[in-house]
Amino acid sequence: MWDYTEKVKDHFINPRNVGEIENPDGVGEVGSLACGDALKLTFKLDKNGRIADVKFKTFGCASAIASSSILTELIKGKTIEEAEKVTNKDIANYLGGLPEQKMHCSVMGREALEAAIENYRTGGTKKHELQGRVICTCFGVTENEIETVIKENDLKTVGEVTNYCKAGGGCGGCRGEIEKIIERVRNLEHKPKTETIEKPKKLTNIQKIQLIQETINEQIRPSIRAHGGNIELIDVEGDKVTIAFRGMCVQCKMAEFTMKEVIEAKLREFVTPELYVEEDKDSLNKPHTHRE
Repeated sequence: MWDYTEKVKDHFINPRNVGEIENPDGVGEVGSLACGDALKLTFKLDKNGRIADVKFKTFGCASAIASSSILTELIKGKTIEEAEKVTNKDIANYLGGLPEQKMHCSVMGREALEAAIENYRTGGTKKHELQGRVICTCFGVTENEIETVIKENDLKTVGEVTNYCKAGGGCGGCRGEIEKIIERVRNLEHKPKTETIEKPKKLTNIQKIQLIQETINEQIRPSIRAHGGNIELIDVEGDKVTIAFRGMCVQCKMAEFTMKEVIEAKLREFVTPELYVEEDKDSLNKPHTHRE
């Protein structure tokens, strides 16, 4: 027996907004009787563009009925733009949670809402269209749908994907393909994002100085500060960049290494390969202004 919350039981036994609106502004249909779950969502807007009425018809389990019922409550009174921000997590959360094996019911609700909004905006098909290559032929689940549930719900296993969209829950022949999709999506999400500074093909002196200062601020200074030091740009003459170390870097034995292998390397990468860096040790005895 599934462990349902009181809210799920309430919306299952006493579902809200059951039925179908005549002459609706938006219609969305998802699922199929053959797959065991089907949902039709219709809504009507008022003169201010808000959802004045919304109804549903569903074929499915207690979770499907409860998810559809709470969805209608969530979007009633909202604008289209506000309604389309409702996620399957919102549906499940407002129900106090769903059994993991029934999370696909909340996803079905979100997909029906997306289809209804698309139908309203374009006047196109009211049926949820399959986008992308079909991975699970048993339940007609595409690669795009699998990627979406993985991203939106931070899924890590094939079993979790099955719970959220049924993919892999039939013959099991697609489970290997689902594993590859999970690995690809999660690798992309956790891949470090590197900020690149766009540089002109030919730099004027002013552009070169600005780009050097920008590179120091964004690519070099943060890592040096993390070790208690700092760096100041003293001058730029042709391809020679003169800098001065501050803080803990002044007495550091690795300063020469830092200057060549970190500072010079970064400047050559982000500004121009011809640059070389020298340290102005005399500036230690001169008053200076800290530059950001």
